[in-house]
Amino acid sequence: MAKTRQVQEKSRCAVETALGVIGGRWKGVVLFKLLAGALRFSELRRELPDCSQRMLTLQLRELEEDGLLTRTVFAEVPPRVEYELTDLGKALRPMLQDLRAWGERYKRSVAARAAE
Repeated sequence: MAKTRQVQEKSRCAVETALGVIGGRWKGVVLFKLLAGALRFSELRRELPDCSQRMLTLQLRELEEDGLLTRTVFAEVPPRVEYELTDLGKALRPMLQDLRAWGERYKRSVAARAAE
């Protein structure tokens, strides 16, 4: 059963549903990186050096199961796999951009408080 369905069955709150789908240590960052276009697994690994290969694979699988990205395997040697946002995933653009802006403001606020 996809995580989305499990979250929807447990929650009546749309915010909880949304956070259940995009929540995860690396999902938000993966989604944000894919806003620029399709990326290969190795490119995502370079973009997320602190994320293990296993964890990245798990996060990508969940995002694919939830319909936010597609995984395309090209019949080449060596094999090439690309990940790209679906229309549903692309619809997250404004929210992800707002989260980024908020995160930058928050970091400045924390730094200012620490300097006091």
